[in-house]
Amino acid sequence: MPFSQPEFNMLLRCGTQTLDLTRPALMGVLNVTPDSFSDGGRFLDLEAAVAHGLRMAQDGAAIIDVGGESTRPGAGPVTVEEEISRVVPVVAKLRAQTGAVISVDTSKPPVMRAAAAAGAGLLNDVRAFSEAGALEAAAATQCAVCVMHMQGDPRTMQLAPHYDNVVSEVAAFLEARVAACRAAGIAADRLVVDPGFGFGKTLEHNLELLRQLRKVGSGWPIMVGLSRKSFVGRITGRPAGDRVHGSVAMAILAVLNGARIIRVHDVGPTMDALKTVMAVQRLGE
Repeated sequence: MPFSQPEFNMLLRCGTQTLDLTRPALMGVLNVTPDSFSDGGRFLDLEAAVAHGLRMAQDGAAIIDVGGESTRPGAGPVTVEEEISRVVPVVAKLRAQTGAVISVDTSKPPVMRAAAAAGAGLLNDVRAFSEAGALEAAAATQCAVCVMHMQGDPRTMQLAPHYDNVVSEVAAFLEARVAACRAAGIAADRLVVDPGFGFGKTLEHNLELLRQLRKVGSGWPIMVGLSRKSFVGRITGRPAGDRVHGSVAMAILAVLNGARIIRVHDVGPTMDALKTVMAVQRLGE
């Protein structure tokens, strides 16, 4: 199966940086939280967080995604002040030490503004900039923005997710949020969409979205987060820390089905697999 040919502008504007999406890019996950589902508590220390971010960049991550509030099922809220104190020092240090784009995983307008001021180039919002003031804050930063689909909220999203047609409903939601972003003044070359694997979806919903991934993008770059998710565990029977191989397989399937940004915990193994598949693809062309 060939890599899909993008229909969108392949240069994503991320503040003062530009990300070339001619080839798929990896986004390394850096959770500076005590309770994230896979690596909660490992990188609460500033120096440990920065060191891990730099390692992921060296392994080939084009983006480092810093998150200060867990969005795992059942996760509780974090105050604005606490989230800023976790995220901003990491963003500032990474921006000074690597050429990777620094992303911040947040839904809070004050965190968006503080992170952008510290050097973030991408805002990754699981609530698709639906919180009061979020669209305006994002538009003013000049960062790239990623709008994600989620049914419900992190505390309730996995209780009983239901869709009549998951692909068309997710696609319609993303199209509407992109339109809202454009109306708020966010330029087309700053937009990315994410179908939200694992966010209010059953195993069957996730697999159907992956199978028909090209249909959910509406012509925009697609980002996916499949790494170590619980549905990978359901398929493989393995706990979160042992889902590397299943996660890499999911990442490659996502790229073959049109994804341009792959959000992963295990950058090195995913990059090796991606390089291998792309080498075969180039030879075939």
